[in-house]
Amino acid sequence: MSKAKSTLSLTEREMDVMRIFWKSKKPLVASDITKIDESLSSNTVQAVIRKLLGKGCIKVADIVYSGTVLTRSYTPAVSKKELIIQQFVSQFREEEDNVPIPNLVAILLKHEKNEKEVIDQLEKLLEERKKLLTATEIKDSKVKEQSYQEKIL
Repeated sequence: MSKAKSTLSLTEREMDVMRIFWKSKKPLVASDITKIDESLSSNTVQAVIRKLLGKGCIKVADIVYSGTVLTRSYTPAVSKKELIIQQFVSQFREEEDNVPIPNLVAILLKHEKNEKEVIDQLEKLLEERKKLLTATEIKDSKVKEQSYQEKIL
């Protein structure tokens, strides 16, 4: 994933600006955003851009002319999908009564249009994850064995 923090919580205004960035096909300067959404003031946009930069949600794309003045243009550093997943994971972890992951997957599958395809994809992901865990376990056991042998010697 990108530089974004693992637990992103955005205000409504920050989400409004992010939606504008996601819809744009090109990097935007602050004045572009106020033209797209006239309910946002220039001061608000500037403040939101600073916050989004600090959270790693957007990044400077280039330095461009806005009229006769040089200014920064910005582009999203995280996709809408990445942000939603990060927010979901954050909320999921914060809950005191964690929902067991198999139950969560079952609930999500009930709302899936292509349930069979998704199950096939999940099976592939689980197999890959098992292989990774097995490789990690083998590596860890070798490190422990080597460490034990070093202690004996």
